[in-house]
Amino acid sequence: MEVFMRILYFTDTHIKGTNPKNRKDDFVASLEEKFREIVSIVKEKDIDFVIHGGDLFDRPDISISVVSRFTTILKEIEKPIYIVSGNHDIFGHNPSTIDRTMLGLLKSLDFIGVIERDKPMIIEKSGMKVGLTSLPYTYDIDATPEGYILKEAQENVDYSIHVVHGMLLDRPFVKGIPYTLIDDIVDTAADITLSGHYHAGFKTIEKNGKYFVNPGSLVRVTNSLKEIERIPQVAIIDLDKEISVELLPLKSAKPGEDILDRTEMENCMFRSERIVQFKQSIDSAMNFEKMDLNDILLEVTLSEGVSNDVKEEALRRIANSQMKGY
Repeated sequence: MEVFMRILYFTDTHIKGTNPKNRKDDFVASLEEKFREIVSIVKEKDIDFVIHGGDLFDRPDISISVVSRFTTILKEIEKPIYIVSGNHDIFGHNPSTIDRTMLGLLKSLDFIGVIERDKPMIIEKSGMKVGLTSLPYTYDIDATPEGYILKEAQENVDYSIHVVHGMLLDRPFVKGIPYTLIDDIVDTAADITLSGHYHAGFKTIEKNGKYFVNPGSLVRVTNSLKEIERIPQVAIIDLDKEISVELLPLKSAKPGEDILDRTEMENCMFRSERIVQFKQSIDSAMNFEKMDLNDILLEVTLSEGVSNDVKEEALRRIANSQMKGY
C-alpha cells in the first residue's frame, strides 16, 4: 500500500530531572535513549507528522535545563509535532494556565503545536487533509463521554483525528475512579481517537470503522506491578484509502525487572492502601495542608454534593496558589 500520510504517535513522557523511587536505573538517561530512538524511527519510517498525547512534562514549571536537554533531541525530528495538554503539563488541572507553563513556552516559540479545544487544525500532505481536534485534560473530563465524541468532522478533510488526555478505557476500571469506555463513544465522527493518561494503554481497537489507540506511557513510573511486564511503545499510523495502525515496541526500553524496583513498588502500593484507609476514617473537614497537591485536586474533583461552579473556583484558586508557590 502506498502511504500518503504517516503519523507517529506517543504519549505520557513525563520528562523530569529526577529519579522516581521505583526506578533502579538512571531515569533521565533512559528517557533520552527513548527520545533518540523516536528520532531514528521518524527518519527510518519516513514519518510526516508526530503527535503527542499529553503529559510531555512531569510538572508545568519544569526547569529550563531539563527542557533544553530534551528539546535539543526533539529538534532533530525535523517534522511538525502536535500535542494536547495533559494534567501534568498545566497548573491546577486547568488548560487555561498553559501560557504560564513550559509547554506554553514551547508553543509560543512555534516549537510544538498545541491542539486546543475548540480550535481545530488541519495537517496536509500530498493532497490529503487530516483534521486534528482535541480534548485536553480538565478536572471533569470523565464526568461524561461528551468531550470524547467528535460531533462533526471538519469540512473537506479526508480523515479526522481526535486527541484526548483522559481515562479512555477498553474495559471497566477500578470503582471510584472516573473513566470513559470506548463502547460509549463509538458514535464519534473521528476516524481515529488517540488517547493518553492511562499509562498501561490498550491494544488498538477498531469498531464500526473507527479506531481507538493508546500505546501506553513511554515511561514506567507508576506503582503497578504490571509495569514490569509492559514494554513502552509508539504507534505508527498510515493513512491512505484505508487506515493502518502498528504498535512498535521500543528497542531501547530495557526489561522491567532490570529497571523497576519491585520491593519499592510493593511498598508504595501498601502505603497507598493505608492512605486510602486513613482518608476513609476521617471526616470531610480534614486538613488539606497535610495532603499532596494531587490528592487535594482529586478530593475536590470527586466531591459529591458540590456544584461545578464551586469545584471550578476551588481548582482556580489551587492553580493560582500553585503558580505563586513555584
